[in-house]
Amino acid sequence: MTPPLRITLAQLNFLVGDIEGNAQKIISAILAARTTQHADLIVFPELALTGYPPEDLLYRSDLYERIDAVLPEICKQATDIAIILGYPAKTPTGCYNRAAFIQDQKITHIYDKQKLPNYNVFDEMRYFKAGPAKACVIELKNKKIALTICEDLWFPEAMQQATAAGADLMLSINASPFAKDKAELRESVMNTRVQESGIPLLYLNTVGGQDELVFDGGSMVLDATGKLIQQAAFFEEQLLSVDIDALLDNNSKTPIFDATPEEEKIYDALVLGLRDYIEKNQFPRAVLGLSGGIDSALTLAIAVDAIGKDRVSAILMPSRYTADISNSDAKLQADNMGVSYEMLSIEPIFEAFLKTLQPVFQHLPPDITEENLQARCRGTLLMAISNKKQAIVLATGNKSEMAVGYSTLYGDMVGGFCVLKDVFKTMVYKLAIYRNNVSPVIPERVITRAPSAELAPGQTDQDTLPPYPMLDAILERYIERDESLQTIIAAGFDASIVRRVAQMVDRSEYKRRQSAPGIRITERAFGKDRRYPITSGFKPFLS
Repeated sequence: MTPPLRITLAQLNFLVGDIEGNAQKIISAILAARTTQHADLIVFPELALTGYPPEDLLYRSDLYERIDAVLPEICKQATDIAIILGYPAKTPTGCYNRAAFIQDQKITHIYDKQKLPNYNVFDEMRYFKAGPAKACVIELKNKKIALTICEDLWFPEAMQQATAAGADLMLSINASPFAKDKAELRESVMNTRVQESGIPLLYLNTVGGQDELVFDGGSMVLDATGKLIQQAAFFEEQLLSVDIDALLDNNSKTPIFDATPEEEKIYDALVLGLRDYIEKNQFPRAVLGLSGGIDSALTLAIAVDAIGKDRVSAILMPSRYTADISNSDAKLQADNMGVSYEMLSIEPIFEAFLKTLQPVFQHLPPDITEENLQARCRGTLLMAISNKKQAIVLATGNKSEMAVGYSTLYGDMVGGFCVLKDVFKTMVYKLAIYRNNVSPVIPERVITRAPSAELAPGQTDQDTLPPYPMLDAILERYIERDESLQTIIAAGFDASIVRRVAQMVDRSEYKRRQSAPGIRITERAFGKDRRYPITSGFKPFLS
């Protein structure tokens, strides 16, 4: 009688380009799977050896030299355990996104990704050639296991090839980034593939932050009926072991249903994305301007949750227009979170700017110029502190502001990373409420007060912008769905407001090109997802 087969899915966090470090992490996981999980096979995510996405590192010959140097060391670990490893393979016919099956210390089977995604944040056609349209089926303990990679299972062909080759189950390695509702979409698509084929699926995802992307993990096991019966944690590393005989015999657990609220998933994604950006780039600490407003309050909470209160500092930078309650609320939150802070008035700097510029500005009325000067005073202070203390500056702008240009270039936009760059203002409020439900750290008045940049007397955001619920609804349609102005107006929005919002979005492209990177949580983030020309004769405005 053949002993039962156990497969361990290694949902791990890799550092792009760190071939040697990733190899050591892989070897450590192999040891753990063999000795503590008692696994017969350990599986690693898509491009695990290089991390995902390696981007133009894939053009470097020394990348492949380093891969070739560590592959034999990984192969040596394949004693009493088999390995499936994802890595880029350079061959005489081109570069392939590859999964290798390693057994008895040698590579015995290879599978090259067939479907190369070339949309949103994916540029795989830039680097890889498509693999041949055929199944790769390995046999282990009398079980036939088909291999595939990420995008392949979003189409029916890979499963069709596998079942035609007599596979008992499908094993898919992935590097699938987080976005709102993405986990539910993955499960739905994978359920469809299983329903089409009638064989179980083991779906392994990577986890961790990489620049603007966050990989959320959530690796899953679907039985032959398409039910989700095992799932790894989201946003955490985990070795998930699966007993294949029980899976094939339908002796499975009760199906899993994920009831995690949207706000919790997004918050966790922001924490992981920020943590990995800081840790992987080896910043010792972070600093941000804390204004008493909702955006900086949420950014501070995320930063402390990401790297700890001792590595985060806040700078309060009041001006002549800053309300006393703003200072009080900022201090209260810093105290609530145990964060050190300094108060640096920008008034002397602002006065010096005005005095220096007076010969040029004389006879000209005050306008937005003076407002932007205040923001640039603050930006200069933050960058000076960053230089002196080797702290990354966290910009605190949100997607609504980025969209319409309600921000100051070289002012409040300065920073090395913008945590809320892809978070609409309405979601900022939801996330603040969610965080306070975990533990009340953001003063309630920060959430309930009318938002204001406090750059002019009595100023509120709604002096310049439509109410945020309306603005965000228009922005979602215009930016994330690419709807025409006619379509948006037909949905019930005021025509003059829609035209004005669209104009603000298009005229602010030059600002967004100069903004800090930030965490992607939607399928239409500014950057790789949405690539618009700065100089353009295309005008979507109605006459």
